[in-house]
Amino acid sequence: MTKKCAFTRSELEATAAVLCRGGVVIAPTDTVYGLLCHPDFPSAAERIRQLKQRDRAKPFQKLVASVTAVWADGAVPSAQAQRCAAFWPGALTLVLDTQDGRTEGYRVPNMTLLRQLLELCGGVLCATSVNISGEPAATAVTEIPEAICSSVDVLLDGGVIPAAEASAVIRITPQDEVSVLRHGALVPKMFP
Repeated sequence: MTKKCAFTRSELEATAAVLCRGGVVIAPTDTVYGLLCHPDFPSAAERIRQLKQRDRAKPFQKLVASVTAVWADGAVPSAQAQRCAAFWPGALTLVLDTQDGRTEGYRVPNMTLLRQLLELCGGVLCATSVNISGEPAATAVTEIPEAICSSVDVLLDGGVIPAAEASAVIRITPQDEVSVLRHGALVPKMFP
């Protein structure tokens, strides 16, 4: 049964405990509502894929508490990656290679409570938007399909998320090659 509550500081520790046991949580981010799970639990990621009807080939984004958490997760801190990371927290996803051969999309959300939850979970959570694949992402709890709401462990209600432009997505290789995969409000500021 889903625990539904307001997204407040008093709920952080209990929610972190659920995530650290392999649970799935819906929480607001600074852009849309997200489905979150701990990266140590592939079974939780599989639950999210089934809820969203998501293609297995599509990776999840990693929400991180800080720039330090990105490098601690093994991302290669190339000169361009470090320069672009100065635009965090915010609506920017950096797709980076890791030292063990993975490619991950990282974002530091511009939301203090969410970053505190991330810290309680070790600094990193896997995330994807709350929606059936191909449908619009939810910006309010009332927009979340009931089949998803009733199938998670915790639903944190943060109210309506103001309309925001989607995050910019930028790929940076360890050799500092840069490509913009999705434009966002930050791109003109980053590459004038």
